[in-house]
Amino acid sequence: MDVIGAGFGRTGTASFKAALEHLGFGPCYHMFEVLSAPERMQDWQHAVDGSNVDWDRVFAGYRATVDWPGAAFWRRLVEHYPQAKVVLSVRDPHRWWESTYNTIYQFAARDTAPPEMPEADWQHFRKTLLPTIHEIIWDGTFGGRFEDEAHAIEVFERHNAEVQREVPADRLLVYEARDGWAPLCEFLGVDVPPEPYPHVNETGSLAATVQRVMSGEGMGLPRRRE
Repeated sequence: MDVIGAGFGRTGTASFKAALEHLGFGPCYHMFEVLSAPERMQDWQHAVDGSNVDWDRVFAGYRATVDWPGAAFWRRLVEHYPQAKVVLSVRDPHRWWESTYNTIYQFAARDTAPPEMPEADWQHFRKTLLPTIHEIIWDGTFGGRFEDEAHAIEVFERHNAEVQREVPADRLLVYEARDGWAPLCEFLGVDVPPEPYPHVNETGSLAATVQRVMSGEGMGLPRRRE
């Protein structure tokens, strides 16, 4: 493991995954890895339960992790991989809450299948993945109060402050996607590529993206650098 992304979901993590893979720090583990292989959720249920987790097995073949579920266990990962660099992806708190509320929170809170997903796939998602997602994120991190914007933002800002307080400065980069390649490449010790920094926007069709990933079609991300 070379890079640990400690930032919450909806802080540009899909673009960050694409960027890391383009720079050669891939494959990069992301929530979409779990969606494409639901059996992986068992690892995270063990983590929630406080069981000993074989992180080397969980991340076998991966060089980086970003987004939830990994971000919820950043302390354990930072300790287990002492040589890994840590990137805290951040965003304006109010824009972050609005984006999260309108996308992944609404998706997780649905009672019926979205139009883009067959009913069978939706029920599979609800039974195999959603309970642990709730346990880690909505009920765990946010204490069942994500709809309370002030509370959710307080949790978001406290998390970011704790990462910055606990991770040594020489091991940490606080990063916004709008910063582009330069600070990320300098931190990771690689050259800045000529291509633009990737921009992966799932806001408009999250359900369609989830459906593609669950069906094995992938996220439609830019090809990684060879």
